[in-house]
Amino acid sequence: MSRTSGTASTSRERNSTADRALDILLMFSDTHLVVSGSAVAERLGVARSTAYRYLQSLVSNRFLEEAPGGGFRLGLRVMEIARLARRSYGLSEVALPVMTALADDVHETVLLTRRTGELVVCVDRAEVWTGAVRISYERGSTLPLNAGASALVLLAWIPQEEARRHLESADLRRFTPATLTNVATLMKRLDHIRRAGYSVTRGELDADVMGIAAPVRDEQQQVVAAVSIAALASRVFPEAEAELARKVQVTAREISDRLTAVAG
Repeated sequence: MSRTSGTASTSRERNSTADRALDILLMFSDTHLVVSGSAVAERLGVARSTAYRYLQSLVSNRFLEEAPGGGFRLGLRVMEIARLARRSYGLSEVALPVMTALADDVHETVLLTRRTGELVVCVDRAEVWTGAVRISYERGSTLPLNAGASALVLLAWIPQEEARRHLESADLRRFTPATLTNVATLMKRLDHIRRAGYSVTRGELDADVMGIAAPVRDEQQQVVAAVSIAALASRVFPEAEAELARKVQVTAREISDRLTAVAG
């Protein structure tokens, strides 16, 4: 009985110590890069001597180190863990939780695409099963360069002459009567998209399907992907289009911020 009781007590103490170590690490922020022992004692509600025991444990395990001017700063072990975390994330892993939140919000299919030369590749998608457009763009499938909101967004932010070369050398197929195949017209469209910050297409790739896409940027502010909503054009009224575009842009910025954080 006493052995069991002692084990449980040790487990509770271990959990308590871990919780307090996390509390100390969470004290750090952009405005608090160094914390003092007295601040830790106040935060934990313990005596200063107890706070210093926690701090020294973190120092000995390299989660913290003593700052040159006094107090404690984050240690090399934190940076090592951050590096490992960054290595575990790819574009899909970063984007999918945000895409899923958007799909749940608007009840439409959300796509993540990238450009590879003259092809646009569907990297990932999120969808809801009630009322969303069922589309055939599976992960890894390719989309045309001249049709669809995502493709146009991915072209809009590369150098104009490069975009023109891609369009002139690509097979610009006409998928519906609304598909654009004239290079000069497409170049004007790309200029409009850059100024607007997003792309909207209606029935240009699939009849009665509209797309709204916005650019995803990396830590160097280069456009590396596009996130888009695919919806039935007939049920998205013009007054709702602007709100959907705003939500796609917010999602694109959030994915961009997460990419920057992972690469930082």
